[in-house]
Amino acid sequence: MIKAESLILEGDPKDKICQATEQMQVDLLVLGSRGLGKIKRAFLGSVSDYCAHHAKCPVLIVKPPLEITKETSSKSKER
Repeated sequence: MIKAESLILEGDPKDKICQATEQMQVDLLVLGSRGLGKIKRAFLGSVSDYCAHHAKCPVLIVKPPLEITKETSSKSKER
């Protein structure tokens, strides 16, 4: 009995997601996290962090599996 929808919107993701949750009157917003470190998140910003603080509904942030996080960090070190 779960209804899920996906949208394709243009614009700043964090603002568009928060606006859409308000317009659609969603019960729960589920977002993925890229697993950025604190420094990268501070410079790049985090859509999930912004939505957690600004969305008008509960937000569930799903972290990536540990294996993916390790692969991503090792690839960025190679660059």
